[in-house]
Amino acid sequence: MKIPFTKMHGIGNNYIYIDAITHEFDASTFNQLAIDVSNVNTGIGSDGLIVIHPSDVADVGMRIFNKDGSEGQSCGNGLRCTAKYVYENHLVSSSVFRIETKAGIVTVEVYGERECIEQVTVDLGTPLLNRSQIPMHGPDDNRVIAEEFQVASQTLQVTALFLGNPNAVFFVDEIEGAPLHEVGAIVTEDPRFPDRVNVGFVEILSRNEMNYRVWERGSGITEACGTGASAAVVAAILNGYIERGIDVTVHLSGGDLCIKWADDDHVWMTGPAETTIQGVFHWKRS
Repeated sequence: MKIPFTKMHGIGNNYIYIDAITHEFDASTFNQLAIDVSNVNTGIGSDGLIVIHPSDVADVGMRIFNKDGSEGQSCGNGLRCTAKYVYENHLVSSSVFRIETKAGIVTVEVYGERECIEQVTVDLGTPLLNRSQIPMHGPDDNRVIAEEFQVASQTLQVTALFLGNPNAVFFVDEIEGAPLHEVGAIVTEDPRFPDRVNVGFVEILSRNEMNYRVWERGSGITEACGTGASAAVVAAILNGYIERGIDVTVHLSGGDLCIKWADDDHVWMTGPAETTIQGVFHWKRS
């Protein structure tokens, strides 16, 4: 089977994009296709697959499949790349439009020339802060802020919330020493998070700047996670490290994002989106 594709990345968080508006695909194949295209040895190599599809409730729709074939709810970097793709390919006419995701409808705005979009702002909406909304098992339905969290023989402090995806945030003194493998791989599968969870580590640099690293559910360590970085800013505000309503620069392995938890209670993320490769994948279904 020949599958036209575009590979794009948002500060290193890279996905294979297929256009199900222009082309027809069998939706039942998406889980396995994500596994196969993500394979760096026998596929194309990526953090997963994103399907751009028609929507009855927004201008376009977007489905996200992790490299293990599981389906995610949203993806901040994927939203920016999807916005770039649909605008540059004339699938929408306005520079401000809406994208349907499993987590809800998101408004985006693209900046640049019609054929060369470089920056995109995404309205990620209102963070969900109660335990049941994340979801996370526990004795009550309070907010999870600096809560003691046992991981193997360690007792850490976790701040958890839902912002496009479930996110567990841990603050560290130095980002280079963050236990991505030791803690990230365990917490993402912890039964206290029934839908699994993105695991982020944050080093606060100043009142408007931080370092962030992430273990993404279904994909492992990635260069960047837009919803995770945005959740990290919310977590930093909840813990009193950063003030609400200001632009915060978040440094990730692949680059920087500008994030603000605004007075309207919405979280706004601005960052780049880039096209890497376009081609045809010759797929022999596993």
